[in-house]
Amino acid sequence: MNRPYLALAALLGFAAYTGYTMWTAQQSLMAFGMGLMSSPDTAQVLIDLYLLAVLACVWMYRDARARGRSLSAVLPYLLVTAVFVSLGPLLYIVVNGFSRPVKSTANA
Repeated sequence: MNRPYLALAALLGFAAYTGYTMWTAQQSLMAFGMGLMSSPDTAQVLIDLYLLAVLACVWMYRDARARGRSLSAVLPYLLVTAVFVSLGPLLYIVVNGFSRPVKSTANA
């Protein structure tokens, strides 16, 4: 039983929190990002976050290619990652984890 239940819990919880914060925010997502880039300390955190996002995109692309899938199969996850960073890889892990066949541990 190697299903991505932890990733699913993180995806649902963080997606709900992200939706809530975006719903109640007093500024646009772009304005928020620009505000973060205006200070060196928060800019460092944002740059660090997006470096990790690029690494996650490279991993998702390579994993999709190893599974015999094209760029178009992974493109939606890359786009979600570009906007919401961690939601893209979490969604990729959940979708791919639940779509693969379950390996039986019982002897037949």
